Amino acid sequence: MNNRSSLGSFILLGFSDSPRLEKLLFVVVLISYFMTLVGNTLIIILSILDSKLHTPMYFFISNLSFLDLCFTTSCVPQLLSNLWGPEKTISFNGCAIQLFVFLALGTTECILLAVMAFDRYVAICQPLHYAIIVHPRLSQKLAAIAWIIGLLESVVQTPPTLRLPFCSHRRIDDFVCEVPALIRLSCEDTTYNEIQMAIASVLILVVPLTLILISYGAIVQTVLRINSAAGRNKAFGTCSSHLLVVSFFYSSVITVYLLPKNPYAQDQGKFFGLFYAVGTPALNPLIYTLRNKEVKGAFGRLLGKVKQPRES
Repeated sequence: MNNRSSLGSFILLGFSDSPRLEKLLFVVVLISYFMTLVGNTLIIILSILDSKLHTPMYFFISNLSFLDLCFTTSCVPQLLSNLWGPEKTISFNGCAIQLFVFLALGTTECILLAVMAFDRYVAICQPLHYAIIVHPRLSQKLAAIAWIIGLLESVVQTPPTLRLPFCSHRRIDDFVCEVPALIRLSCEDTTYNEIQMAIASVLILVVPLTLILISYGAIVQTVLRINSAAGRNKAFGTCSSHLLVVSFFYSSVITVYLLPKNPYAQDQGKFFGLFYAVGTPALNPLIYTLRNKEVKGAFGRLLGKVKQPRES
């Protein structure tokens, strides 16, 4: 057993029991990471350059895109290295940084998705007062609150997790340094850490998700009272993208953090963890752009500006 001050490396087992699967996952993760970089960067650029996207909704979407860029970059390079070669190690400091960043950004995304649900609630349920309620200053404050809560959560939970006495084999049965995996690595009583993780999961996952569901319950009631079919479709269209993102993100995170642990669930949890760490950041730009006329229009205007200097 290693004491808490040991700075030895950890071994990220990941999917090492399936070498063929590792090669396939390497290709999938590499493509997903490229899509994440291109898609989210494009959304950020469009949100900054196009004045028609200077609205609270796109301000929050650009925050989510920046968050996803940081989130995947904190783990994907290490993951690709582990999937491609036999070396599966990560230093203690590298694991600590990865844990801190993962906790902070994961928590921030949970809060930010709830903030975005509030934005959609006001836009549909109180459209005449939307500009007054969700003004730019409030949008900035809400986004800042989400980032601050994420930082505080990581500051609170990371040190107790890293102070655990880890077993001498130091094999983390996961592809990334996360709280559940590090708790399983400890050879002593982890009751305190498990209780702390359970409380944090309720506050960071269940409470925001409940607020999101309440918001969308009110939205559905408002939309159903709209007489015209075109009006209902337009209202549902403004919310469907965000609701899809929420469904993908929360379903995978809840599977990792809240479902009972057993060998089967643990193996399944790796794939769900991989999905929310790599899959959702790649899908989010597609979800927000494929059916979004405003983003498509902004992209067209950007291409037009790029072509004009070349033609001249």
